[in-house]
Amino acid sequence: MTKSPISLQDLRRRIYVKAKAEPTWRFWGLYVHVCKMETLQEAYQMAKNNNGAPGIDGVTFDAVEESGVEGFLKQIQDELDQNTYQPMPVRKKEIPKDGGTKVRVLSIPAIRDRVVQGALKLILEPIFEADFQPGSYGYRPKRSAHEAVSRVDQAIVQGLTRIIDLDLRAYFDNVQHSLLLEKVAQRVQDASVMKLLKMILKSTGAKGVPQGGVISPMLSNLYLTEVDRMLEKAIATTRRGQYPNVQYARFADDLVVLISSHPRQDWLIGAVEKRLREELGQLRVEINEEKSRKVDLTKGESFSFLGFEYRRVRSRQGKWRPHFVPKPKKRTALLRKLKEIFRQSVSQPARIVIGRINPILRGWVNYFRVGNSSGCFSYIKLWVEKKVRRHLLRARGRKGFGWKRWSTQWIYDTLGLFNDYRVVYGDHS
Repeated sequence: MTKSPISLQDLRRRIYVKAKAEPTWRFWGLYVHVCKMETLQEAYQMAKNNNGAPGIDGVTFDAVEESGVEGFLKQIQDELDQNTYQPMPVRKKEIPKDGGTKVRVLSIPAIRDRVVQGALKLILEPIFEADFQPGSYGYRPKRSAHEAVSRVDQAIVQGLTRIIDLDLRAYFDNVQHSLLLEKVAQRVQDASVMKLLKMILKSTGAKGVPQGGVISPMLSNLYLTEVDRMLEKAIATTRRGQYPNVQYARFADDLVVLISSHPRQDWLIGAVEKRLREELGQLRVEINEEKSRKVDLTKGESFSFLGFEYRRVRSRQGKWRPHFVPKPKKRTALLRKLKEIFRQSVSQPARIVIGRINPILRGWVNYFRVGNSSGCFSYIKLWVEKKVRRHLLRARGRKGFGWKRWSTQWIYDTLGLFNDYRVVYGDHS
């Protein structure tokens, strides 16, 4: 009787369970699973769902679908099986950061290379997921930025109001390939997998993981796992009962460490920062000293994490509580983007303009609809409504906002302007 082939989902679950149960186990025989058609199909579907621009070869998803997905994947499979696969160079694209003058360089792999990276990620991810720590949230299955934001919020509620805010300079660009491959090899004993991974890394340059690569988020998390482990150890060894004296949250390269305000814990600030710098130094990760700082929320200071600005305020009952809102520059970047759409669409009907701005507003509000964002949301809502009103009147050759001419309800109900500015959870009053 032949054994029925194990599904990809079952395989991933088994790998995870084994990795969790045996933290020193080195996995072998993985390459055959990377090359399986089921893995490649799943990787293709993931890449297609993310859509994204074509790579350096100009091949689009439409072109792949037109010429046949099966044949496309079969060719990739043959190249992997025969060890003739070679990744193409990535296509570099600059995108503005926060709507300002600074840019982030995206590295866009060709679709075939995205499929290979996705297949490799599908097989390796359960191994490293088992090793990743509770305070790491970036680009992990079933984890979100909102959970990281909430962890920081909770730590402030518990009186951890002294903050070490370290900014990592060009983190993704400076990951050392040799150190990263060493970390992978601690868990992977498969020469073909290691060779494939090395080729993928080399196709982007002498160092760094490409922002835009499918496998990059997992690799960049793996690179910093020792830092997370050190912080988890600090939490465990310094806690008193159920109350931690140290807490942290990390989302990719955005890291914040929170320390108790109690005078007895003064020593912890220097001790934790020293250990952090040692760990990052070993990884050859450079700290941007101009942007890194220590913050004391009890002195009215504030810090930023994942686009939110945190401070402490008094509630109506006179208790201190955390207060976090979208950073002013995030709001400015949104308004600048919307303003540009209104400018470009000056001769378009209002419904067309609303069709263009609604997805942008929805995405922005969905991200920031936690904490104490209602004041910021009210400002944006009124700003957008006034822009729409002005657009309507300009089309009629008039000035003003037409408050008497059109009711607010008509703007939202009939024209369909985005109107869901609810905040999911509020304050700690």
